[in-house]
Amino acid sequence: MQTQWYPGHMAKARRAIAEAMAIHDVVIEVLDARMPASSENPVITELRRHKPCIKVLCKSDLADPTVTAAWLRHFEATAPRAQDPGSGGGASGAVAAIALRTDRPGETRSRLPELCQRLARPTRQRTTVRAMVVGIPNVGKSTLINTLMDRKVAKVGDEPAVTKSKQQVVLKSGMMLSDHPGIFWPKIDDDSASMRLALGGALPDRALEYESVALFGAALLMARYPRGLLERYKLAELPADAAALLLEIGRRRGGLRSGGSVDLHKAADVLIHDFRSGALGRISLEEPGGPGGDLLED
Repeated sequence: MQTQWYPGHMAKARRAIAEAMAIHDVVIEVLDARMPASSENPVITELRRHKPCIKVLCKSDLADPTVTAAWLRHFEATAPRAQDPGSGGGASGAVAAIALRTDRPGETRSRLPELCQRLARPTRQRTTVRAMVVGIPNVGKSTLINTLMDRKVAKVGDEPAVTKSKQQVVLKSGMMLSDHPGIFWPKIDDDSASMRLALGGALPDRALEYESVALFGAALLMARYPRGLLERYKLAELPADAAALLLEIGRRRGGLRSGGSVDLHKAADVLIHDFRSGALGRISLEEPGGPGGDLLED
């Protein structure tokens, strides 16, 4: 099954990003730290070609720190390497990766511009580094811009497609930074990736069947992060399967209809919201090394 979520403004944004690539020195691709593989846009990879790139894992304060560290090692091991500082610019196509922690904004403000300067290859006519921030919707691009500026200059929201047009700012270092609207690729062929994107909020809630997304999340959490479920919903033990867990959540969290039946949509909403907010703990939906970035077996 293919998931298609490519409204007209995304096609327009894609064209704008393609045109802007030529005048920028480095690409900052923002990924969701909970699912770096699923949130990595192949369209961006195609458009940037050999342009240096920094992969920024946003929302790392919501992700499993051990898994995030594994993803950073993965990018370090598999990506083209940047040259050492002072060697005359980054290698063509060089890729670096860092994790953004909201509790350490100063670290981001110092490290990211340094990385951009290291990878960028400004021309003789222009020494100011120009970086463009790209990624899928609702992945944390505007949060990153605000962190780097140390003030709110970009609108942030919990829904996809908050940024509707290009925004440009200048950092204290003099580096120019442009933020572009989030875009997807026309067809998502990987069903599991679609579910992860929907669970994390990158796809609108109407893009996939809400209860199916919750069942996917429930099964994954039962297998990988059972303690968070037991503690959050005060369960003595896990139910038999994902469907039974959703029913139990509905019973315990105000999802009972008159007559005793469970409102599954409300139960799904509780589980998905608890995941997105971090109420279930720090959770990663995929690890490097699995098929398509899927979680590895223990």
